[in-house]
This record gives sequence, C-alpha cells and structure tokens, in this order.
Amino acid sequence: MTIEEKLAELERRNAEAELGGGPARIEKQHQGGKLTARERIHILLDEGSFQETDKFVIHRCTNFGMDQQHLPGDGVITGYGMIDGRLVYAFAQDFGVFGGSLSKAFAEKICKIMDMAMKMGAPVIGLNDSGGARIQEGVQALAGYGDIFLRNVMASGVVPQFSAIMGPCAGGAAYSPAITDFIFMVRDTSYMFITGPEVIKTVTRDEVTKEELGGAMTHNEVSGTAHFASDDDEGCLLMMRELFSFIPLNNQEDPPLKACTDDPHRGEAALRDLVPTNSNSPYDMKEVITAVVDDQYFFEVQEHYARNILIGFARLNGRSVGIIANQPNFMAGALDSDSSMKGARFVRFCDAFNISLVIFEDVPGFMPGVEQELGGIIKHGAKLLYAMAEATVPKLTVITRKAYGGAYCVMNSKHIRADYVFAYPTAEIAVMGPEGAVSIIHRDKMANAEDAEATRDELVADYRDKFANPYNAAELGYVDEVIDPTETRPKLIRALEMLKNKRDLNPPRKHGNIPL
Repeated sequence: MTIEEKLAELERRNAEAELGGGPARIEKQHQGGKLTARERIHILLDEGSFQETDKFVIHRCTNFGMDQQHLPGDGVITGYGMIDGRLVYAFAQDFGVFGGSLSKAFAEKICKIMDMAMKMGAPVIGLNDSGGARIQEGVQALAGYGDIFLRNVMASGVVPQFSAIMGPCAGGAAYSPAITDFIFMVRDTSYMFITGPEVIKTVTRDEVTKEELGGAMTHNEVSGTAHFASDDDEGCLLMMRELFSFIPLNNQEDPPLKACTDDPHRGEAALRDLVPTNSNSPYDMKEVITAVVDDQYFFEVQEHYARNILIGFARLNGRSVGIIANQPNFMAGALDSDSSMKGARFVRFCDAFNISLVIFEDVPGFMPGVEQELGGIIKHGAKLLYAMAEATVPKLTVITRKAYGGAYCVMNSKHIRADYVFAYPTAEIAVMGPEGAVSIIHRDKMANAEDAEATRDELVADYRDKFANPYNAAELGYVDEVIDPTETRPKLIRALEMLKNKRDLNPPRKHGNIPL
C-alpha cells in the first residue's frame, strides 16, 4: 500500500469518526434544540485549538450483538485545547452514538485525559449528554463510573473541574458532576436525577415530570445542585469560557491578571446613599458590589438559589476576587442553612485556587425558627464558619451596616483571621439589634416605667449610640478602618496589593473534619 493509499485510509477513518452516529442522529439532536458533541467542543475552545485523543477507540463488548456494532470514538470525544490561550482538557459525550451511554472503553478515554490534566496542571471540562451506563456491559460500565469518580475526587482542589449538563444525566452518572466545582445546565433540554419519573411512580406512586424532577431551574433554584442556567447550548458554553477567565489553571498558580482600564483610585459618591441609615430598610447589595469592582462587572454564581447570600467573581484593578455578600433585599440578609452551605462551598473553592476573598457584610444574624433549627442550621451554619476560618487566602471584609451576633463572627471577622476589616459609619456591630438588646437588658426598667414606650425609645437610642456603631469595635482593634463609603474601591485595591504576598498556614494534618 502506497503512502497515498495509507493517507486516504486515514482520511476515511477520520471522516467516519467525525460523523458520530450519522446524519440522521445529528439531525435529531438539532431538532431537539441541542448541538452535537463536536459543535459544542468547537464553541467551547479557541478556534482551531482542539487536539482530539483516542478518536478511533471502540468498545470491547461481545454480548447482546454488540460485537456487530462498533462506531469509532465509542460515544465520547476527548482531547485538549485552549480557552483564551490557556490549556484545558475536555470531553463531550455524544448522545448520537449509543445514546451517549458509558462503556468501559468510553470511561477509559475520560480517565486518560483526567490523568493528563492532573500531570499538566490544567482544568477539566466535561460536557454531559448521556443515557447512563451501557447496560450490555454490566459491571464493567459501573467500574468505568467508579474510575471516573475516583479521579474527580483526586483532582478536587488540585485542578478546576467544570461540568455542563446538556441533555440527560441520570443515575450514578450524576455523581461525577456533583463532585466537580461548578455545574452548568440548559433550560428545557437538560435534566439530572438519580431515579427518573418512571421509577419514582412505580416505587412511591408520585407523578412528576423530568423538568420538575431534575430540570435546569429545579437544580438552580430548589436543590442548589447546579450553579448556572442558560437558555441554549451556545450560551452555556460561552458562560463556561467567562467563568474560566477568573480562575487559575491549578492550585499552584495565581488567577490570571487582566489589564484594567477602570481607575483604581475611583471614588463612588453613590455609595454614600446606597446603604440606608434606617437599619430596617432593605437595599440591593449587588449595587454596592458593582459600584466597587472593575467595570461594574460582577459574575454571579448560583444567583437563583439561597438569594439571601450573594457569591461570584469580580476583579479589582485586574485582580480576580471571590465575592461573598449578605443580601438585605432577601430575608433581610439573614443566614440560613441553604445560604450557609452555598457560601461555604464557594469560600473553599476560592481558597483552594488562591483567589482572594472580599466579604460585604450586612447580617442581622442566623434565621430563627423551628424549621431552621430542626433542619440543622447549627451544623449548616458551622460549615460557613469552618470554611471562613480555614481559608488562608487574603480575606477582606466591608461591614456596610448590621453585623450582629454569631453571624458577625462567621462573616469573616478578625476573630477567624480576617486580614483587614473596613466598616462604614452606618455599621452596627453588636450582639443583637438595639430593640432586642434593650428588651433583655432593661426588662425590669420598662416594666416599671410610667411611659413604657417613651422609656423604650430612649433606651434604644442610648444603646444604639453606645454599641450599634463601628467605633466600639474599632477601639478594640476588631475593625481596622472606618471609611467613607466613597473610598471603598481604592481602599480594597490597596489592601489586596498589600496582601499579595501573604503566607498563612494551617496546622499539619491529613484533613480537617468539616461538619458535613
């Protein structure tokens, strides 16, 4: 065979592999409002950068007539490429080939690039669109999942891991995305659950649709399993690229530094009026955040879940930072079980990947109530406390208004190793609000007063003057600076510059025991 004939054979095999399940399956994918696996890869990665691996791999199953059914690639596309010129490894499950079902060979392809990613110190992105384990392979398919799960765990905190659910992701397959750092979903075309509607109906007699059980908004709003929801495949992939721009390639690197055209000395006079002096008036903490960060751009994470806390990424003078903030516009910004878990996992991600933390605090305390107590608010709130205390990256706090009770400690106080704490003149740092404090401290005095209401108002005003302000804490060194809100941006940028070489260590140990 001549070299020309050999090259023609290579071209034929490449074309066969790139066709996946064939034109009919590709058309069906498009009719369902979904892109093919290859189309997704080409949108995700820089143009022309994708280098495919294991293109000709086929399964080894001989049962149930599978020895007569071989398609090159075996239902998953794997390889590496670039996002904004930075290395990333990726795999895309192809629903057009055996329904994207996972065989042992399919799993081995994924494991190979995950192993390479760990060696090279580069992120892994998985695009999931699969019917689950390939039943014809029995326990070998389950073994393949186990191999992937192990690598997800070993890579956790070493290289970033992103998952996009772009079709079905059911049964044990859902546990791999669940271990990864961020999960993206597509409205109306993606769903994720352990047991589907049919099984649930058989076992419990409950009737539920796939969308209600495991759709994009179910996991973004209700369960909190997912972090992002987009309207279509392309939007999902572009959102992944945007998130990638804030994050380092591995745990040994710093986040990418972006050229900043926003004046680092810029003051923001609007901040003086954003925070109401009336401590019971709501306001939108997002307005405070966007007024401070570069180009007023805040990339929010999990925006639909536990809305009493805000998490996300931004930049200050080009430097990537993780933002955690109470949201007075929702539940008065009080911490509950869901918001504590949401905040804790984000803090731990940022700490694992050397991303500085900026906390905007306006918290009246932990949410009271029987439901919260019985739902485990003690252990869930402790997760946020644990994560904040454990984090060794630069940690800055801005107390805009309320900082009450144990929640004051949890939201990155000096007592759990905050590096620098700013407070606005509107800050109220105390065990509890003036009204509650007076009702306890002066219970007898008010009971015996001729005009109880006037006495109460006088005592509340006195307490507020003495304790519900930032100066008592500042006198004790618990607040480093009380600042004009206008100066928030330049103050944070200077503090981050001062902290850029920070080194802090936790005691030697195998690992701590976070209250899961």
